[in-house]
Amino acid sequence: MTKILVIEDIPDNVALVRRTLSATGYEIVHAADAESGLQMALVHQPDLILLDLGLPDYDGQTLAGWLREETSLKHIPIVALTAWPEETARQMVENYGFDGYICKPVTKVSEFISQIKSYLKNP
Repeated sequence: MTKILVIEDIPDNVALVRRTLSATGYEIVHAADAESGLQMALVHQPDLILLDLGLPDYDGQTLAGWLREETSLKHIPIVALTAWPEETARQMVENYGFDGYICKPVTKVSEFISQIKSYLKNP
């Protein structure tokens, strides 16, 4: 089963992502902050990481850098899941090693699922 790590601190956002992606057949692992997100990534070796840019302990850009430094995680796509303006999100993707971004709030479930599939090597 394809495993997705969601690093997000807002419970409503986590619930929506979990409900949507679990119903599509993905296994969801969750971390509410950057430090636990790094640990969860190392332990679970997910197929995709959805990373909020605004976390309570460290920002998503910092965590993306940590994830990219870990040899065992370099192959895993990291997608920013953000409510930041689209132009800012695009700059974050370019500057911090993300593979892409998805804007919050998620309003179109079918579009969200298509975006997730596009980032997976074996959807």
